[in-house]
Amino acid sequence: MKILLAGGAGYIGSHIALALLENGQDVVVMDNFDNSSPEAIMRVEEMTGQTVSLYEADVTNKKVTLAVFKKEKPDCVIHLAGLKAVGESIEQPIRYYRNNIDTTLTLLECMAKTGCKNIVFSSSATVYGEENAAPCHEKMPKGKCSNPYGWTKSMMEQILQDASVADKDMSVVLLRYFNPIGAHESGRIGENPRGIPNNLMPYVTQVAVGKRDKLTIFGDDYDTPDGTCLRDYIHIMDLAEGHLKAVDFCVENKGTEIINLGTGQPYSVLDIVKTFEKVNNIQVPYEIGPRRGGDLPAVYADVSKAEKVLGWKAKRTLADMCRDSWNWQKNNPEGYE
Repeated sequence: MKILLAGGAGYIGSHIALALLENGQDVVVMDNFDNSSPEAIMRVEEMTGQTVSLYEADVTNKKVTLAVFKKEKPDCVIHLAGLKAVGESIEQPIRYYRNNIDTTLTLLECMAKTGCKNIVFSSSATVYGEENAAPCHEKMPKGKCSNPYGWTKSMMEQILQDASVADKDMSVVLLRYFNPIGAHESGRIGENPRGIPNNLMPYVTQVAVGKRDKLTIFGDDYDTPDGTCLRDYIHIMDLAEGHLKAVDFCVENKGTEIINLGTGQPYSVLDIVKTFEKVNNIQVPYEIGPRRGGDLPAVYADVSKAEKVLGWKAKRTLADMCRDSWNWQKNNPEGYE
């Protein structure tokens, strides 16, 4: 089977590409390298001894994207393309709406023109909004998002659902990610943020490697066991393996399916810091800062549907996540540069 990864050279995409290749699939990657690196795909090829068909292209460019579809004839699309920084989306909402929604519309139009009927979408737990109490399950109504990035995910879910209603032969799987962290155990590929990291784990690893002085923890007075926010962290390779199951399900079923990818086990910010220090025997200096607007006390998944429908369950531990994150960072202090 041939899988097209739209935005496939980034953190999540590169790990999915690796898992797909190891599972015997053919992989095509389209990426404009706006927030990713071709080096990640080169390393995936080295690790697997296999070749990826890599196109440096913006998925919003319909002419170029259609040419790739016509040449490669993918059986399934995994849609990861888009801008993803929450803070930046608040500062540049029009750019986020234009880019992210255009990627989805362009992919759907190119699929329709070439007869590809299967798409797996990289969605987010952010669509549950602030109204839904944890654990979040797929039957909950979507909530009100706190930023344009979240709204683009919510809107793209709706577009994909509407497309599958209009075309009864179409199959859509909406995967709602919780908090992917970690790296491949080899340390060859991992998360490579540009500038100041938006997410917790790369900030922790950059403090540990000496690139940043200290970590700021935003608030320690939440109604949680240690006062810091609780989140559902999932190892990136568990997430990647979830996509293998999602692709298989997608090509065998019609309509739309919504599935959470998480562990169902919430950990606090301090749990992450303390576990990272313990398993890697390294100190992570931190300070407590004021709460950050929009942060909820606890967000984690009900993961029973993923196990029931996909036969998938996360198996790696928080210690694995922390160990593999540090293994990547210490061996690649400047990322892929």
